[in-house]
Amino acid sequence: MSAVGHSPLLPVYPPVPLTFVSGEGVELVDEGGRRYLDFGSGIAVVGLGHRHPAPLAAAHAQLDRLWHASNLFGTEPGPALAARLSERFGGGQAFLCNSGAEAIEAAIKYARVATGKTGIVALEGSFHGRTSGALSVTGQPAKRAEFEPLLPDVRFARANDLASLDAAVGHDTGLILLEPIQGEGGVRPLEPEFIAAAAGYDALLCLDEIQTGIGRTGTFFAFEQLGVKPDLVTLAKGLANGLPVGALLVADEAAGAFRPGHHGSTFGGNPVSCAAACAVVDAIDDALLANVAEQGRRLRAGLATLPGVSAVRGAGLLVGADTARPAADVAAAALELGLVVLTAGEHVLRLAPPLVVGPHHVDAALAILDEVLA
Repeated sequence: MSAVGHSPLLPVYPPVPLTFVSGEGVELVDEGGRRYLDFGSGIAVVGLGHRHPAPLAAAHAQLDRLWHASNLFGTEPGPALAARLSERFGGGQAFLCNSGAEAIEAAIKYARVATGKTGIVALEGSFHGRTSGALSVTGQPAKRAEFEPLLPDVRFARANDLASLDAAVGHDTGLILLEPIQGEGGVRPLEPEFIAAAAGYDALLCLDEIQTGIGRTGTFFAFEQLGVKPDLVTLAKGLANGLPVGALLVADEAAGAFRPGHHGSTFGGNPVSCAAACAVVDAIDDALLANVAEQGRRLRAGLATLPGVSAVRGAGLLVGADTARPAADVAAAALELGLVVLTAGEHVLRLAPPLVVGPHHVDAALAILDEVLA
């Protein structure tokens, strides 16, 4: 504590209800030794579960070799990660950074250089980060208001409204930025025809897969289920199972705009984070993706039967449920009973358990929520 009795941390987060000190698989443990079922995964980050042996071993091995050398020199894990992501993407190049917001910033700059256009179209209700550029394209006025003016030439369309999208896109539009499923905006999936329409304009289409990527929806990328390959993809969250890493992927068809000096990051491509991320990418196999799809169906079906739940939506293990009670109250009550869940709006409960979750975990979580909501 500081001399005046305040926390040494700037108060940008709400007061914490408890402190976690360890985790194993789908469980977290607090400082008193109590165990909790984790259906938040650190906001869809710890996709393989806590202390998964593959990224754990990869990070440990890299820590014993090299932590940092800067991007003035080559290291092994960064290019290895970029190659893995390119193969999954179907051909492309990666800019490696440290977070989702940084990946969005890179996408904004890339589109500006590639197209020569300043206009950006994003969606109402979207969330892309809290740095100035990422906040500029976040369609939530309450988050933007105190920091305006932000980037100019940003217009917001309504999700799944083709007329609204067409009205927002103009001759100056160089980038259309969409989340396949709006996470913070209420776990609201975009319709395939809406994304297909967005791909038809003379602008780069960037899909923000920071929350939906790395197997979260049942395929490595959510766009694989939508019939459209975007020009750009942003990744972070689950990419290194909890270590800080992010990436902008540029499809081969859209490559060639950046050159040395256009962008950079001191810690981007950190060897330890990239080593862990390589292990994560390797672990996202057909069996794991099948489990995501199966347990996602089980979770959605169970939620739909609970009292006070009026709608359930999402894909794979990114699930939202509309609740009659305030979602924050539901989450707090669930925590008291040993279940960690998230919210995505005043009356939207968000569940994003680790991709390794089993049917017994899903049933246990549903039983707790049933008790809370009854």
